[in-house]
Amino acid sequence: QVQLVESGGDLVQPGGSLRLSCVASESIFRINAMGWYRQAIGKQRELVALIGSGRSTNYADSVKGRFTITRDNAKNTVYLQMNSLKPEDTAVYSCNALYSGRLYWGQGTQVTVSS
Repeated sequence: QVQLVESGGDLVQPGGSLRLSCVASESIFRINAMGWYRQAIGKQRELVALIGSGRSTNYADSVKGRFTITRDNAKNTVYLQMNSLKPEDTAVYSCNALYSGRLYWGQGTQVTVSS
């Protein structure tokens, strides 16, 4: 029932920054939690960051201090600000939302960190 559309993925040099956006079809104040996951080629999908309706956040150890997840309820959008990017951050990043007891996923956006 919830549609999620990600954007912002790109090719960036190590040490650079990107901001990913995820626009939801539902008013996100009605969504209990939203998050970003990533999956690199040949690897398991992993949690990057979560944000709850109360603005509590959780980050993977590998991105703490570099990535920040935020949400803008007026724009029905969750963001992932990514700084000090490393080649190992290269992956498809997907947005998800917990709504009415179900998980919904976006289509994913490619982030490539390379010189």
